[in-house]
Amino acid sequence: MLNVFYHDKFNMDLGLLNYLHPFDGMKFKKIYQKVANNPNVTIHSSDQPISQAVIDEFVDALIFRLLRHKVHIFRALELPNIPLISFNYLDKKILSAMRWGVAGTLAATKLALTGKYCWNLAGGYHHASPHAIEGFCIYNDIGICYQELLKTGALTPDDKILIIDTDAHHGNGNAATFMDKGNITILDVYNSDVYPKTYFTRNRIDVAVPMSVGVKGQEYLSRYQEALSDLSNDYKVAFVIAGTDVLATDPLGQMRLTPADVIEREKITLNQLKQLAIPAVFLGGGGYSKESAQVVPDAINELSLLS
Repeated sequence: MLNVFYHDKFNMDLGLLNYLHPFDGMKFKKIYQKVANNPNVTIHSSDQPISQAVIDEFVDALIFRLLRHKVHIFRALELPNIPLISFNYLDKKILSAMRWGVAGTLAATKLALTGKYCWNLAGGYHHASPHAIEGFCIYNDIGICYQELLKTGALTPDDKILIIDTDAHHGNGNAATFMDKGNITILDVYNSDVYPKTYFTRNRIDVAVPMSVGVKGQEYLSRYQEALSDLSNDYKVAFVIAGTDVLATDPLGQMRLTPADVIEREKITLNQLKQLAIPAVFLGGGGYSKESAQVVPDAINELSLLS
């Protein structure tokens, strides 16, 4: 049984802005519709988005201010500054959806800590940190989740946490968020030839698996499986950023994986975590091709037979 977290408010109907960015803001509903009737999938929803107060507690003073100005939000979303669009519009259409996504990560992690395997269709905002908003990531959901679970005692500062990042882009936000946290292990398999080329965050990665532009599935999966084999079994929970921007059809990732390769990647991940008895939360991450909304439900349906 696989526990899938979804809410209609994950979706971002951006109107004309849909033509200015390759991200399909409505793909979450498409994925949900393809897994909702699977008897091996249980659908969950959060009751409310993460609050702005929780986010404000997480970010530093500069980001606190930037989060309230549309120019900086546009820049982080990699969109041109459009004078006729207000901050309130961005907040309603995009930021609110991402706050619901963060809530999904938190709810999924609470369930995972009981020994379950979960998949939040949103989340995986791995370029954001307490000190930056960028790369279409405004809130670092893993960091905020960690903050909140420490506050409630669901996690302790000594608990070991694993982050497995299989998005095509290096998770610089997670690396920055947990820069000084020795109990957080980060395994990152990424295209080293593309954004973000922040070497101080790349140096934070515990298990780095850098790939090159054009890498194909066989090499990717072989090197990834080898990296997973070095992991221990003493982690309280794992977060998996399951980005589909590794697909050959993706305009940003510049890798050459097929849908079958991506499904195999998720199966390799789950099987290794099950073998180590580490509960996990899979997160949406990046994915900017039409195939993303097709391969994710196929992967979920496959994993539902394994979990």
